[in-house]
Amino acid sequence: MDKKEIKMEKAVSILKLLGDKTRLTIVALLSQTNECCVCEFVDLFNMTQPAISQHLRKLREAGIVTEKKKGQWVFYSLNKNQEAYALIHSLLEHVPNQKEKLNELEVKGSRMSCC
Repeated sequence: MDKKEIKMEKAVSILKLLGDKTRLTIVALLSQTNECCVCEFVDLFNMTQPAISQHLRKLREAGIVTEKKKGQWVFYSLNKNQEAYALIHSLLEHVPNQKEKLNELEVKGSRMSCC
């Protein structure tokens, strides 16, 4: 992966956002799947939809994630075109794999159940 230098302010902003456990976990999950629906995050984190939406809004405004609407549902994916993607990718190499959380959703029958 190309290591692209970014401005210090951008790096600080990204690291502050990802300093939150929920947001870092969301980004780690998205790095291991194509996309996730808001309802999946609500189920995974056992949080309210408005709380999850606030985390996703912050990530979207920073350009870390993108959103796509399908009917009444909103799906999020990791923005690999983000200028700080190399930094984010590097950081994710040092956090635990989140595949088990996605597997838990599938076992419960909650994976993409809102679609």
